Amino acid sequence: MKIQEKKIKVGNFEWFYREMLPPQENNKVPVILLHGLFSQSFSWLEMMPSLAEYGYRAIAPDWLGWGFSDIPEKREFGYKPDNFIEALKDFIETLELEKVSLIIQGFLGTIGIQYALKYPEKIDHLVILNAPITTEAKLPWQIAQCGFPLLGDMVTQDPLIVDRTLEKGSGFVISDNNLALYRKPIVTSSAAGRMLVTIVKNLQLKQTTKEIETGLKTWEKPCLIIWGNEDPWLEIDSVENLIKTNNKLKLTPLPEAKHYPQEHFSEEISPLIINFLGSRK
Repeated sequence: MKIQEKKIKVGNFEWFYREMLPPQENNKVPVILLHGLFSQSFSWLEMMPSLAEYGYRAIAPDWLGWGFSDIPEKREFGYKPDNFIEALKDFIETLELEKVSLIIQGFLGTIGIQYALKYPEKIDHLVILNAPITTEAKLPWQIAQCGFPLLGDMVTQDPLIVDRTLEKGSGFVISDNNLALYRKPIVTSSAAGRMLVTIVKNLQLKQTTKEIETGLKTWEKPCLIIWGNEDPWLEIDSVENLIKTNNKLKLTPLPEAKHYPQEHFSEEISPLIINFLGSRK
């Protein structure tokens, strides 16, 4: 088994994604893994082999505007949540996936939840790792500054913004090799920084979290929330209150994990997710 790096044309834009296939074909629902801001599909590399080993086709794309996917100009792509939701819909349809399970993490990863709420018939299981899913969530300074006039234009052209954000959020020193890959969008092209400014400006966090919180209260599919308790940006308290409103929502805390748990706590997370994906509805 090997993780493949692929590109696919979806409408006018090319998506980059990583894919790992199970050893044998089966009828298990494919899994799509969606990263948050400053991260990339690369962050799922530790988890994808476990999913494939247990029979799941694992697909991890880079969002448009970041990573190794196309970076459309603003006149070509609006970079608002609705634009990303429809882009994700087109991506899934182009891959000819009738139904998927979603694993999402972080700011912007919430597009996956909004997609699920809009197209519940496409969703088998939903997994959420440390993401702004309640109205109490606030944009941390490390990310918010990217959307400020002038300041955002300056900080998003500095590759160290990637280092500072990922290491602050995860609580770990990240290897130079990994940081070089995470920095590559900004190092390679000023367009990535410019589009990051646009993405942060258009996050519509207050509106998005209200939509997500309201939607999850009546969500009818299995949903597992895995939460790094030491997240410096998102507290668990409001999430604990949310799960009390719907018995379809299950919460598993990770006492030592922070905002990006998928990379540094994959050994703890992978069996939880695999058992969940195999659970009956």
